[in-house]
Amino acid sequence: MRFVTFEHGEEHHIGAIVGDNVVDLNLAEPRLPKGLGAYLRGGGTLIDLAALAKSAKPLHGRPLSVIAHGLPVNDPGKIFCLGLNYLEHVKEGNNQVVDYPTIFMRGLSSLVAHDKPIIRPAISDKLDFEAELVLVIGKRIRHATMETALNAVAGYSCFNDGTLRDYQRRTTQWTIGKNFDQTGGFGPYLVTPDELPAGASGLKIESRLNGQVMQSDNTRNMMFPVAETIVTITQAITLEPGDMIVMGTPSGVGYARKPPVFMKQGDICEIEIEGIGLLSNPIMDDALGSDGAA
Repeated sequence: MRFVTFEHGEEHHIGAIVGDNVVDLNLAEPRLPKGLGAYLRGGGTLIDLAALAKSAKPLHGRPLSVIAHGLPVNDPGKIFCLGLNYLEHVKEGNNQVVDYPTIFMRGLSSLVAHDKPIIRPAISDKLDFEAELVLVIGKRIRHATMETALNAVAGYSCFNDGTLRDYQRRTTQWTIGKNFDQTGGFGPYLVTPDELPAGASGLKIESRLNGQVMQSDNTRNMMFPVAETIVTITQAITLEPGDMIVMGTPSGVGYARKPPVFMKQGDICEIEIEGIGLLSNPIMDDALGSDGAA
């Protein structure tokens, strides 16, 4: 099943997608937390939410087309990201092929929901796109094995790892270039693993800028697949419900093109992954006041 978080007045509600409608699960069960992260951390499962959606009354539904999307998990925990996880992307950047994943982290303030603008900061014009698969953890796991790792996954979504390339390269640590406010598109849905191949492998992944295909590959070509990545991370760090892992991008990114192509005001960037959905974000320049405040 597919789940979504959407705006409901000043709150966020959890929804289950049934056909062209969204079942408002917080109306069906008012005791539910107002976010999937809190729900998962409280021991809830998406199986239980699916059962609730099937028993909900018609008055709990609304057309999918009218909702304002929030982040699929609007209250995530730790956000891990992989760099250089597709061989052709490694080659296009003249990077070294490694036998251990490159892992960095993002903060919540860097994320932006489906249909909301990705912000290009005033201090850089080198905002790049990166189509990526993202998974959300549903069960606490430490010292995962290849046999147990996928059992911890609650669902999968799409991600645009928007990167300020000049700031990324100012330091050997990528944190600053990967964490500008509202640069990481996330959404629109969280799709349960039973709807996808194991580890979300074998899925077409694509980015499009103003309708033009920029990246096109398949998730089977990840150098460090989902299960192996979970095993690696949990050798050091306990993964908890609501944590996210963003799985790296294929070749075709803007900085490697000749001439380079970066996102700018008025662009529309789409990330589509087979069986998961289409994430779309307009690009907007940051509006700074005279005192430097947004």
